[in-house]
Order: sequence, then structure tokens, then C-alpha cells
Amino acid sequence: MSAVIKPENSVWNPACECMPRKDLEALQLERLKKVVQTAWDKVPYYRAKMEAAGVAPQDVRTLADVAQLPFTTKDDLRGCFPYQAFAVPLDDVVRIHASSGTTGQATVVGYTKQDLATWAELMARLQTAAGVTKSDVVQIAFGYGFFTGGLGHHYGVETVGAAVLPVSSGKSERQIQIMKDYGTTVLICTPSYGMYLAELIGQLDARKDLKLRLGLFGGEAWTDAMRQALQKGLGVFATDNYGLSEVMGPGVSCECVEQNGMHLAEDHFLPELIDPVTGDPAADPAQTGGELVLTTLTKEAIPVIRYRTRDLCTFLPGACPCGRTGRRMSKVSARSDDMLIIRGVNVYPQQIEEALLSIEGVAPHYQIEVSRAGALDELEVRVEVTENLFFDEMQKQQAMKEKIERKLETSLAVHAKVRLVEPGSTPRSEGKAVRVIDRRKKG
Repeated sequence: MSAVIKPENSVWNPACECMPRKDLEALQLERLKKVVQTAWDKVPYYRAKMEAAGVAPQDVRTLADVAQLPFTTKDDLRGCFPYQAFAVPLDDVVRIHASSGTTGQATVVGYTKQDLATWAELMARLQTAAGVTKSDVVQIAFGYGFFTGGLGHHYGVETVGAAVLPVSSGKSERQIQIMKDYGTTVLICTPSYGMYLAELIGQLDARKDLKLRLGLFGGEAWTDAMRQALQKGLGVFATDNYGLSEVMGPGVSCECVEQNGMHLAEDHFLPELIDPVTGDPAADPAQTGGELVLTTLTKEAIPVIRYRTRDLCTFLPGACPCGRTGRRMSKVSARSDDMLIIRGVNVYPQQIEEALLSIEGVAPHYQIEVSRAGALDELEVRVEVTENLFFDEMQKQQAMKEKIERKLETSLAVHAKVRLVEPGSTPRSEGKAVRVIDRRKKG
């Protein structure tokens, strides 16, 4: 098996992506003042929130003054369903996306023609940073539709000038056949679906027939241990990218070929890190980090002021060798919404994933179940192991089980029961993986 090849560094738009910080901050301030004025003038719920907070557009004189403005939450946007958050007439809106609405009222986002041009530009930056060139054949295995990932990446690929295969999600054996038939060189999907495809490619002994070289994975938080598993399983150079539909879709930040933090598109989004409990500025953005808050600086249809993403990360210090000057955020370590409290201890699924994938013989497929026995929380992790180990003698299985339990207890500071399960027995996902089943919420 050959080692994955690091692509050459390339920058799509050097004038914007490599802009001197002083010039970038002057541009951010100019755009911040404009977007706050637009929100005040055109979106009644923003004006009401600002008036309640005792702040007006003329109070924004420096970038630091953004902290005076009220936060926007997902519930705020749900309350504006469907079009109350729009700052332009519906006649000027040419595309509408929406969240699934599975956890409540859907959030609706609209795009003007200029918004779509901005988005395509941001996606071209993202894909170029990951190593995509106009010579590539790019297979998009994200769902097309209201979900922003599929169409967002689609228009970026076309902007770069590569050939796009708009396959959408699902029909996994067909995905692999298309890779063979069309000579796919770049795969775009969620990391969990990428792992499922890697597993299936192995079962079909199809790796030798593929030309894959790059994998662009987003849509869910994933660890560096998962990166190594993806690179090994698919034979691709794997990069992360980040975005959320409420502020645009994918394209907010992306890894370059250094695979060391995601460059924020700071000419279009003003980032902050806050303490997720108090809402105050994060005390140490580079070490302990905080919750990412984003303000859109150029979005026309729906300006978004200080959106609380619930995503936890740090801002990385120092310059990147790639030459981009936008601040780098770490991979999202967790979502504050995803935090599990087990016997008073905060536990994040990504901690469990990182611990599991550090152990040889553990497959990158697992599921976490939380239940309650009387007054006590119980944490069980179902872990797939390699076929040889699963069918090996009970003594070796027990030793592996105890090894994983010790590793988890060290990493989490709480005991987790481990159940070793047969390869292929945990659910596979063609979209975002369901890693956690919390049975405490039932009944």
C-alpha cells in the first residue's frame, strides 16, 4: 500500500487569502459597520434585539465593539421562520436552503445572486487549499437538496474548473462503481461515510481499481485519529472543512495541505471565541479555547450577527507556511450541545473516538449508549474489533476489553463499560453518523 501524497500548496485568491492583517482588519471593520446597519434597517427582530441591549449601529467603531451586540441563536432563526430574517425582498432571493427540522422548527436560509457568487468563491478557496485542481474528477457523495453540503461543493468544483460527478449520497456499491468507471480522483462526503466506503472497498477488493488521491471530509466533527484511518482505508490525502447553513454552508474555514488548523475566511466572517457558559470573551483562545461565534460580513439575503455555533475549538497561534493570513481554528473538538454529563463528569464523543482509535485492533466504527440504573448514569461503548480478534479465544477478547476500558477511564475520568462486537454490526451511515444513544431521555 503506497503512502498518501501531500498535494502542492496552491492559493485560489492570494489577494484576499494572503492579505496583510492590517488591511484585513480595516476591511472587516468597514464591512461590520455596513452589515450591522443593514440588520438594523432591514430586519425588525435584529433592531428589537439591539434596542433591548441598548446598542445601535453608530456604537460600532472598532472590531472589539462587536462584543456589545446581542448574540443570535438557532432558536432566534427558528422564530423567524420562514422569511422574517431576510434583509432583501423575496424577489431578490434566488436560492433557499433549510435545516432538516428534526430537532424543532427548520431554520431557513436564503441567497441572492451575489451570495451564491460569494459562496462559490469560498468553496473554490476551500477546494484549492485541499489540493483540488482543474484536472480532477470530483465525486460529491453529500446529499443534494435543502442540505447545503452537496450544492455548495458542486458550485465550488465548477468554479475551480474540475469535473464534478453529482452522485449525491447513498447507494454505496454504485458509488464505488462510479469511482471505477469515471476515474474519480477526489471524494467529498462525511468522514463517517468515507469510513463506510473504505470498508466496502476493502470487502470488494476494489482499491487497486481506483484513482482516488484526495478526500474532503466535513459535515460532522472528527478526530486526527479518524484522519489516519481515512487516509489508510481510502488511500487519500484527507482534509477537514467547516461551515454551517445558518451563516452560509461549507466554506467558513478549511484546512490547507499542511493539515494543521482550518483557515477562516475572515474577509467574509468575523470570528470570536466566547466562554460557552458566561458568553464573555474566551480567556485563552489558544489554549482552552471556547465556543465559536460568527458574524457574516458580506451576506446579503440574511445577515447574521454574532451567531452562536455551539462548536468548541481554539484559535491556533503563529503563521502557516501556506501563506494564508486568516486566523486558523482547530478542528472542532466537540459541540457544547453534544456534551454528556456522566456522574458529574463532562464527556464528549470525540474524546471517546480519539481514545478508541489509538488502540491497535479497534475498527473506526463504534456506538455510545448512555442509560440510568437507579440514580446512577451508565456509559457503555460498543466497539468493533478486527475479525481475527473477534473470533479469537475468549482470553484475548477479555484482555482487549480491559485494555480499552482502562484507556477510556484514563481519558474520560469516568468508567465506561466496553462491549466488543462483531465487525459490521454497528450501524453504518450514508450521511451524518449517529454515535450516541442517550436512553436517559426516554420515559
